[in-house]
Amino acid sequence: MRRITTAIAFFLAFAAASAEEPPFGPQTDQHVTAELVAETSTVRPGETARVGLRLEHEEKWHTYWKITATGYSPSLRWELPDGFEAGEIQWTVPRPYESLGYVEYVYEDEVLLPVDIRVPPDAEPGAEVVLRARADWLMCTDTMCIPGSVGLALALRVEDRAPEPDPDRADLFAAADRHLPRPHPAVEATAWQDGETYYLLVESGGDPLPPELYFFDANLLIKPTLTQEAEFLDEHHAVFAFAVDPAGGTGDRFEGVLAALSGEWTVDGRALAGIAVDVPLGDTAPDDRLAAASTRLSPAGADPGAPPVNFALVAALAFLGGLILNLMPCVFPIIGIKVMGFVNQAGSDPKSVVLHGLTFTLGILLSFWVLAGFLMVLRAGGEQLGWGFQLQSPVFNYFLIIIFLLFALNLSGVFEIGQSAMSVGDGLAKKSGYSGSFFSGILATVVATPCSAPVLGSALGALMAMPPGQQFLAFTAMALGLASPYLILSIFPRLMAFLPRPGPWMESFKQGMAFLLYAAVAYLIWVLAGQLVGSNGYADTALLKAFTGLVLIATAAWVYGRWGAAFRAKSVRRTGYAVAVLFFAGGLAAGYPTPFATDLEDAPMVTWEDWEPGKAERLADEGNIVFVDFTARWCVTCQSNKAVVFGSAEVRRRFHEMGIVTLQADWTNHDPRITEALREFGRTAIPVNLFYAPGLDEPLILPELLTPGIVLDRLERVSQG
Repeated sequence: MRRITTAIAFFLAFAAASAEEPPFGPQTDQHVTAELVAETSTVRPGETARVGLRLEHEEKWHTYWKITATGYSPSLRWELPDGFEAGEIQWTVPRPYESLGYVEYVYEDEVLLPVDIRVPPDAEPGAEVVLRARADWLMCTDTMCIPGSVGLALALRVEDRAPEPDPDRADLFAAADRHLPRPHPAVEATAWQDGETYYLLVESGGDPLPPELYFFDANLLIKPTLTQEAEFLDEHHAVFAFAVDPAGGTGDRFEGVLAALSGEWTVDGRALAGIAVDVPLGDTAPDDRLAAASTRLSPAGADPGAPPVNFALVAALAFLGGLILNLMPCVFPIIGIKVMGFVNQAGSDPKSVVLHGLTFTLGILLSFWVLAGFLMVLRAGGEQLGWGFQLQSPVFNYFLIIIFLLFALNLSGVFEIGQSAMSVGDGLAKKSGYSGSFFSGILATVVATPCSAPVLGSALGALMAMPPGQQFLAFTAMALGLASPYLILSIFPRLMAFLPRPGPWMESFKQGMAFLLYAAVAYLIWVLAGQLVGSNGYADTALLKAFTGLVLIATAAWVYGRWGAAFRAKSVRRTGYAVAVLFFAGGLAAGYPTPFATDLEDAPMVTWEDWEPGKAERLADEGNIVFVDFTARWCVTCQSNKAVVFGSAEVRRRFHEMGIVTLQADWTNHDPRITEALREFGRTAIPVNLFYAPGLDEPLILPELLTPGIVLDRLERVSQG
């Protein structure tokens, strides 16, 4: 899945690069230098030539082995002359690497990954052929990952004679040969599974086994750890115990590489870096001796004393977070629709009321399950996505705009859905309108998930580390939290006695609710514009202000037309005129096209810089206090936070006086770097705001909902160390 996503992500760059000739020699993309090299300076028709992808990493940077759970491996996309064929990359022995508590298999420093090139028999002697390829990789440190991609080219001469070795590359290919794992007849392996543990018996018929053996799993079966538990029965026999990785793969074979971490492995007088293993996976120990040895082993990574994630606490936090979502601006349009639905149901058949509440809850539950399942499948495939990822798609937003607009037009009376789903005075249709309740539940989920409510952010981060079954249960708790107010109101219909009875006033209420949806349409158009055109700081906020003003003016016109008509009583008309004037004035004030004042005397506006991985840490090391805002245009809570906090002259003045550097990580469109950074902070949703400061070991994470007082208080803390 990650390779598919990577191919899509780099499609435009590849298309542009393919229009030009890839350059010869080493090419660098940020922290890794790549080069195509050949073992010989010439090639012979009908034979196989050896070339290789040489990767040279800067200090502290690494790329991944052929199997990875969190990144993706280096790859080559070839453009070869007619008749030439490229084989698969041959993966040398990697090394285990721990980052953020997770172990991966990686390459560091300099590595050569050989590839066999088949030369066609009809290749013309004396001709020069050019091999072209695009190399892609993911380069990472402890705290960040960056995709890399370069075009490469290698020129070779065809000669009808034995190829001549290239003396400049001889040592490089010799080292790669020593580090290519191969099976060896003197070393045998046997694997079996017992419950939640895999066991591997290694037998050496020649030289003794090295003391620090390590098994690199090629099937993602075992839980990777820096150290592996093994018992040496004697110098020629060792039994390994590995914990099953609950998020890993499945299979009936045990495949990977056995290597000596302490140095090369001598077998029959030949030094090897590793030995390839590919054996069937049994279900019992081969004999009693091995069964006894396996009972004495406790696999690393399965420490019974390690504190498990408290599922009950995470589920409770998820429920509470879902409940609080009802108070978030994201859900306001749907709340209006659902409240109107309950008013419609007042005085109706209690059974029908309960069914509508259950149908609405079912819509929320199914939507949460679909989104959660889709998210978990993609994340299991290595894709870095966060909660609310659906609104990162411009196409999804476009169709959501259409749905909201049609829903709003329906509420405005432009057309009717069904005969009595929204009717007034006829009561609730006993056997119709359930699809509307179900659809309302779906819409509630769609608009609620992009923003993280208080409590929900930490719960999402914790449940993403749980097994899939527990994740689904926690997501279910979150969905029930979102649906609980409506579900309680429908199950206990006596509570509806506190709601006003249906009547002609409901037509006005229904039309009024439409303007919440018109506002949502305006906001989503602003989001879509940012995704397609890009953000332009304070300037493009004028577009959102204009949309808001137009919605308020439209509301004023509706109030005037509904309560200012001549047949209304004089007192009603006066009230209608006054309310209409207020809405109209508010619309003019909100949308009037005045430029932003970016220098307001002693409280200048904040200037945002683009966030990049490592930039905040680097600025803090240089002595700066840094404020980082992980945000997106589609996150209403994020926009509300910025408006409240940086609308405060006191906050702007304090930031200006202290020289606070402000960085903005814009997640409006999918950005795996931002997703990975959020994951490192235990979050999968936004808003997330942080302070970095000199002397702080870790950044200070702020609450999801911000006020000027909260920001100034946290600023005071970090400034005092």
